[in-house]
Amino acid sequence: MSDIVTMRAGSVPLSDWRAIYFGADARLDAACQPQVDAAARTVQDIVKAGAPVYGINTGFGKLASIRIGAEDIETLQRNIVLSHAAGVGEALPVPVVRLMMALKLASLAQGASGISWSSLMHLADCLEKGLIPVVPGQGSVGASGDLAPLAHMTAAQMGVGEFFVDGGRVPAVQALAKAGLDPLALGPKEGLAFLNGTQASTALALAGLFEAERVFQAALVTGALSTDAARGSDGPFDARIHDLRRHRGQIEVAAALRNLMQGSAIRASHLIGDDRVQDPYCLRCQPQVMGACLDILRQAAGTLAVEANGVTDNPLVFAEQSEVISGGNFHAEPVAFAADTIALAICEIGSLAERRIAMLVDPVLSALPAFLTPKPGLNSGFMIPQVTAAALVSENKQNAYPASVDSIPTSANQEDHVSMAAHGARRLLAMARNAAGVVGIELLAAAQGCDFRAPLASSPALERARTLLRKNVPTLTDDRYMAPDIAAATDLVVSGALARAAGGLPSVAEDLR
Repeated sequence: MSDIVTMRAGSVPLSDWRAIYFGADARLDAACQPQVDAAARTVQDIVKAGAPVYGINTGFGKLASIRIGAEDIETLQRNIVLSHAAGVGEALPVPVVRLMMALKLASLAQGASGISWSSLMHLADCLEKGLIPVVPGQGSVGASGDLAPLAHMTAAQMGVGEFFVDGGRVPAVQALAKAGLDPLALGPKEGLAFLNGTQASTALALAGLFEAERVFQAALVTGALSTDAARGSDGPFDARIHDLRRHRGQIEVAAALRNLMQGSAIRASHLIGDDRVQDPYCLRCQPQVMGACLDILRQAAGTLAVEANGVTDNPLVFAEQSEVISGGNFHAEPVAFAADTIALAICEIGSLAERRIAMLVDPVLSALPAFLTPKPGLNSGFMIPQVTAAALVSENKQNAYPASVDSIPTSANQEDHVSMAAHGARRLLAMARNAAGVVGIELLAAAQGCDFRAPLASSPALERARTLLRKNVPTLTDDRYMAPDIAAATDLVVSGALARAAGGLPSVAEDLR
């Protein structure tokens, strides 16, 4: 049974969002019901009064000037969901949609959206019962909110479309009936409240952040292991160097590398009879590069922590003043910037790791057998895994171009500047997987390099990491089918198992420690 996270609307820590993404069940703290009910009453009062208010009794976007009669208000809300469910492409991964649902639940629960408690609980019930809407991944420009993805989420609740249930795709009506739920019937403003907001972009960006954290931590382990395999120096990790520069991430990364290498007999052997003065940058500058990655990942984490707890639909209901005000909180520019920042960090983590692999397979630089094979020539060893790593890094470089600098007008120029946050965030999962593949290959290469240093052992922390790998992947003596080895090593990165085995690594956000 998975853990349960109780969300207090407006104050959910990043560690809880992370837990939800990785499988914890999400529940809503019912203490928010009075404020939700107050906003819903405000909307009902506006409907009774009959004065035109955007999103309640008017058209949407460029059609906002068209007045909708009281008899058509429910049809208006149903129509907006169905017409906006226009996404295309592969379905978003289930963990991302679960997180998106939790983010939407926490946003609507803050009592500024005008949704009824029963409609809010319908979303909560779907999430609790494991009904995860099938949401096409493409179709949002990140303003006016993630309309298409959120419309697909809402349409499934209405009985239109499909749910993922226990790994399979089930027609929405059938899945709802089996779960004992009626299709959602939308009241005034509720369709707009459900489909307006940044929850799809934010869920994708958070997923990218959480996956990037695991790759980052694993790359510290493999970077230290590569340094040992090459009999590199830990002098560049001396605290005094980094204290003088004062960057927090750099200081923490240097400390982590020192701790990872502490007690290494291979490292101690470097001090005797090695006339190399300086190591290549891929070893020597790890604190500077990886520390900068840590700092910008933390900046992105801070932005996303705020966004995840914000209210981003439109218009917003202020029950105490009986007012509904139209604004632009749906514009996902903060998320777009955060996603671009995460992309840069992921790209650089993989790029530096690939340079270490290239160093290890080069006998001139590493003083190890060519391509890390005992029989070069007869065997190719790690020649092509390094090529694979280079291919993955190159792909990430192409994907790292910032999405936020692009914009294209929509809705007949009513929405004339958009953030592109959705696809800027959607690329992060693929980029993180690519970087994990590179780090996985480095794990194989670095462990192989250390094998050539026998009988000398690495540090206790690094030996734990190497032992974990060797449970699944033996030392490469003669060429063999490499793909399963790479997959097994990559899984240790993606699962977080490698980082846990080594221990004591810095995290992206304080509350994730």
